[in-house]
Amino acid sequence: MSIETKAVPSVSVSYARNGTSTQSNELGMRPMQECVYDHRGEQYLLIKSPPASGKSRALMFVALDKLHNQGLKQAIIVVPEKSIGSSFNDEPLSQHGFWADWAVVPKWNLCNAPGEDGGKVNSVRAFLESNDRILVCTHATFRFAVDRFGIEAFDDRLIAVDEFHHVSSNPDNKLGAHLGAFIARGKVHLVAMTGSYFRGDSEAVLSPTDEDKFETVTYTYYQQLNGYQYLKRLDIGYFFYSGAYADDILKVLDPNEKTIIHIPNVNARESTKDKIREVEHIIDALGTWEGVDAQTGFQLVKTATGKLLRIADLVTDDPGKRDVVSAALKDPTQKHNRDHFDIIIALGMAKEGFDWIWCEHALTIGYRSSLTEIVQIIGRATRDAPGKTRARFSNLIAEPDASSETVTEAVNDTLKAIAASLLMEQVLTPRFEFRPKNPNNEAAPGFDYGEGGYDPNKANIGFNDETGRIQIEIKGLAEPKSEEAKRICREDLNEVIATFVQDKRNIERGLFDSEVVPEELTQLRMGKIIKDLYPERDEEDQEAIRQHAIAALNVTQQAKGALVGGPAVGGETEETLNTAFIQGVRRFAMSVKELDIDLIDRINPFGEAYAILAKAMSEESLKQVAAVIAGKKASLTPEEARELARRALRFKQERGRLPSITAQDPWEKRMAEGVAFLARMKAEAARV
Repeated sequence: MSIETKAVPSVSVSYARNGTSTQSNELGMRPMQECVYDHRGEQYLLIKSPPASGKSRALMFVALDKLHNQGLKQAIIVVPEKSIGSSFNDEPLSQHGFWADWAVVPKWNLCNAPGEDGGKVNSVRAFLESNDRILVCTHATFRFAVDRFGIEAFDDRLIAVDEFHHVSSNPDNKLGAHLGAFIARGKVHLVAMTGSYFRGDSEAVLSPTDEDKFETVTYTYYQQLNGYQYLKRLDIGYFFYSGAYADDILKVLDPNEKTIIHIPNVNARESTKDKIREVEHIIDALGTWEGVDAQTGFQLVKTATGKLLRIADLVTDDPGKRDVVSAALKDPTQKHNRDHFDIIIALGMAKEGFDWIWCEHALTIGYRSSLTEIVQIIGRATRDAPGKTRARFSNLIAEPDASSETVTEAVNDTLKAIAASLLMEQVLTPRFEFRPKNPNNEAAPGFDYGEGGYDPNKANIGFNDETGRIQIEIKGLAEPKSEEAKRICREDLNEVIATFVQDKRNIERGLFDSEVVPEELTQLRMGKIIKDLYPERDEEDQEAIRQHAIAALNVTQQAKGALVGGPAVGGETEETLNTAFIQGVRRFAMSVKELDIDLIDRINPFGEAYAILAKAMSEESLKQVAAVIAGKKASLTPEEARELARRALRFKQERGRLPSITAQDPWEKRMAEGVAFLARMKAEAARV
């Protein structure tokens, strides 16, 4: 089957374009930057904000205040790769109303200096001994410098870590270990910035005790995109192909859209193992090669319609050619020229920190190694630019082939693509604010409760367009007690959901196990994830976080399902498009007798994802995936049995009896099976 017949967007979100996120105040700060600056006095500051929201400049404002007004000696800006160092080039901030300019002495931007990262450690020492104020270097250079000079050498300085998701609390992560030591010593200020706080490997970025020390500023994708002037719609989809991807690439690649194509790593199963030929094949599919532009190194290709495409090839093995092309892409004089080039073909480049405002389509072949990487790639297409009203991310994935040795790998990639899709839905939509339904509730200021306004006799759903928040009343919802648990429910549900959807067993059972009881996923599996993520929270807080997280995930999925016909498409008014998600939430709430937490726990979080997968993948491949997963069905573990027994005890406290093994209700029966499993374990242990 061709890709064309299966082009089903798994996520499609529309925005109001109210212009707020691009407006500046009297100091030249956009809303996110102003919010960060309000917290400039914090010793440890964590900024969670999408790509293109202005994190680099936000740091400049904070760093200058720390240097001039808070007594810090120097600021060290640490970026993951040299190309991102340009984000911290000189900025004449005073021209826009700020009281100082951002200026880096050229020799102290080590990202521009020749040589390897390890060889620049002496430059770091020279900087520390100088009277200059700002250094920019890579994560690697900084790690080597800390190893060489010790953490004491950096006392009384600001250390700002860009793309903070590269850090991990895993002891093997050197940068994470260094930051833990800096926090333990307490003599530096830290600013951490990221567009995707979750990592792709489910490792925590910071240990809970260290993270508690940070003041967090969160600016959501919704706030960012809703406040744009031009971009009003973002589509995200995964598409399947068979055979060689280059044969079918034009089914998803529109030559009229400004596009970044990320071809697969040579070790990936989608790769033909000849990256140069793959680029040639893509160019050949687009049209007739006309030569190379001598000044920029861009490939010139004429399409069948007569359009001349300017294609930047970043895959070539010739470093001379690649450097010419790379320099042409970054040419500051061409930044606002939409016609400078049309398509980039890249392998490992053009991801984090790559700024091309005109990019309309990020096309990635093969599943990428982490959700973080996908978020970063999507960020390449979500810049606001005149005339750019729609952006999209497409992930081309090879269909599983039962005759191939890589069928298990193919199944894993499929599941990861679905996980990424589920997570992006949470990231892109308004932020949830859940509250228990009770008779004393009143309408909250700034929230629109729809036709008829707030009604104390029903579960109300309010929407605050300015803050990008949806308030939903749920009967029986547990409330977090501690301040930290309240913060997690308010700000960190996406991180919890990322961990949940990345759990392979969760997604396998949720999609393909016809016998799965939804509560096993929503209560048991989500409950375990909360306990692992927040071991220091008590049981009440853990249960409240669990309920808020599963409510966020399931309400999003049900809202999508409630929009008849799937994502909003042409023919609907712009007003309808802008409110499509909130309409879906309201339709879901109206479709049930009562919106309560028990109902939400009884929904399979992966049900809507399966419906999309069934449309996107051929029936034969879908059966193959199901067969692979069915062949390794896991039995109950002792840990799960203990959790089931705990839930059974709660059941007894509420109903005055233990769950019955013969119950009609599948969840009651499952709890009884857990109790029986534990009883058998104890009996066997007693016999030994």
